[in-house]
Amino acid sequence: SHELRTPLTSILANLELLHAELSGEDAEIAGSALRSSRRMRRLVADLLLLARADAGRRAPRKPVDVGAVVRDAVAEAAPIAAGRELALDVPDTHGSATPAFVEGSPDDLHRLALNLIENALIHTPAGTTVRASVRREPPRAVDGAFGPAVVLEVADDGPGIPAAVRHRIFDRFARGAGDAGPVRGGSGLGLAIVRAVTEAHGGTVTLDERERGGARFVVRLPAIAAPKPMAPTRARLARRRVVG
Repeated sequence: SHELRTPLTSILANLELLHAELSGEDAEIAGSALRSSRRMRRLVADLLLLARADAGRRAPRKPVDVGAVVRDAVAEAAPIAAGRELALDVPDTHGSATPAFVEGSPDDLHRLALNLIENALIHTPAGTTVRASVRREPPRAVDGAFGPAVVLEVADDGPGIPAAVRHRIFDRFARGAGDAGPVRGGSGLGLAIVRAVTEAHGGTVTLDERERGGARFVVRLPAIAAPKPMAPTRARLARRRVVG
């Protein structure tokens, strides 16, 4: 994966320049090659993430606001919603709701959230709703562990997951039955990455059935206290006095 990233970056850069210079049919051909190269770049990144997980290597960790991560993932997925409604329910870091922080890798958690949202969009027809939500739960017993948790849910009101594939939905290269509508083909690694990232952060992920139909993925991660705002240093205070 590492060896592939450098030539892929070069290919993408050249295709982007070429696409910008061309017009008509030539631009369409370059655009198709560019889209394929971007899919290849993402596949390489997915394989690298899974290889890192297999080797037990952890990405650098820091306090992460899961609500902000999911908010960014929803914004990124919005252009490909294609007639589906994307709803968001996350605590406002500056509001009265308790912020949902975990100790983790921002990039990996973003990939987790984006994969869940894109998976829901792929397998639901136009006119349905995909809802992403984040909340902080008080301490309780979860798989034998006690402690507060950050819960990330992505639910939809589509056809749901076929019973025949539910037991292997998180396996690598597993693909469920498609839906009606123009959706993108996947590599079959999206939910495997969700599980790998969740477990690397000491959490659990489950697939639950909804009473009104559709699928609901629930990720629980160990919560941490929200980091305290950094006190301004003397240099910052001095600059503020000078500016004032």
